[in-house]
Amino acid sequence: MAVKPLATFTPFAPPLIDEREIEAVASALQSGWLTRGPRCELFEAEIAEYLGAAGALAVSSCTAALHLAHLTLNLGPGQGVITSPLTFVSTAHAIVYCGARPFLVDIDPTTGNLDPNLVRKFLTEECRLGGSGQPIHKETSLTITAISPVHYGGWPADLEAFWRLAQEFNLALVEDAAHALGTTYNHQLIGNPSLRPNDAPPGLVCFSFYATKNLATGEGGLLVASDPELLERARILSAYGISDARKIWGRYAPQGTWVYDVAELGHKYNFTDIQAALGLAQLEKLPQFLADRRERAQIWLETLAPLGDLVILPKDTPETAWHLFPLRLNLLRLKANRDQIFQSLRDLNIGASVMFIPLHAHSYYRQILGYPWGALPLAENFFAEEISLPISPAVSLSQIEAAATATKALLAELAL
Repeated sequence: MAVKPLATFTPFAPPLIDEREIEAVASALQSGWLTRGPRCELFEAEIAEYLGAAGALAVSSCTAALHLAHLTLNLGPGQGVITSPLTFVSTAHAIVYCGARPFLVDIDPTTGNLDPNLVRKFLTEECRLGGSGQPIHKETSLTITAISPVHYGGWPADLEAFWRLAQEFNLALVEDAAHALGTTYNHQLIGNPSLRPNDAPPGLVCFSFYATKNLATGEGGLLVASDPELLERARILSAYGISDARKIWGRYAPQGTWVYDVAELGHKYNFTDIQAALGLAQLEKLPQFLADRRERAQIWLETLAPLGDLVILPKDTPETAWHLFPLRLNLLRLKANRDQIFQSLRDLNIGASVMFIPLHAHSYYRQILGYPWGALPLAENFFAEEISLPISPAVSLSQIEAAATATKALLAELAL
């Protein structure tokens, strides 16, 4: 018997907004501060306290945060950064914006994260050590200066292994934590500077507040750094390069001044008080959001577990923030491929997505990097098998239960 569609569409990742956010934004509008202002300062202080960081810089997007992170490290032409192929293009774009080159290394298929063992193999087999102690890629002669691991779906990357590599090869660590607000590693939140070993190279962590994220301000991102000087330089670069970035908004305050100096070429990457008002309201709810995501993940896990080897369920760990629920399909045991199953889910009124098209599959990166399909088989196989299912707290438990039951029935019908 064919599975019946759900009565209403179950959206993939809607934000959860209520009167608190609406009142907070209205208050910001009534205050007269529409762009960066006092609410941004308060939001930065409160989220830094949440993470256990000394400071934080809120910016216009996680892409901006990643770009600023690399700029503060003086990344530029002649340099390269190792990163994962299984990520959104922002991770690589931020490197290319600086005139540098991304080097893609394959993933650990159990988590979707960059595999540190394969990174070590790349550094030892495809690179030679330069006089600075940093690796030089044998084929391109580019100096590898950083590793940019991605905390895919909210699962923590193996930071201990990456810090060992960073120390051994004199590399900075720029974490793409777009999915990882609320993720922990060794019982500390991602973004907490205590995760960085003493005397380790620089470390920067970048978060996203895009509309689908664990904390949503519509657009927005955050940068935290191991070194206050790095964060302050990022602050300057985020505000046109003005030497005292706070003057850009403070000049209209009662004690403000019109005098400022542009010290270097910067960008317009500022956060706004409207976004900060949303962020402050969402930050109060973040612990409940994380608990709600976990509760929805458990429904999917428990409902789909009887399918056995038809599927590969995501790793259930208390450290993940459950930004995604990435289901992998055992295509050898199913009568349809991923794209056909994706369409069947949509036909059943179940919102789904695919996270992500590997970087080297995009025409731009095929052109500039030259990785052929087949060069990164673990990421490619993960992509071919993966469907991300709804897990947002804005989707009710009854909706998740109905979607999970229908998904189970669909996959059972497709079993070989």
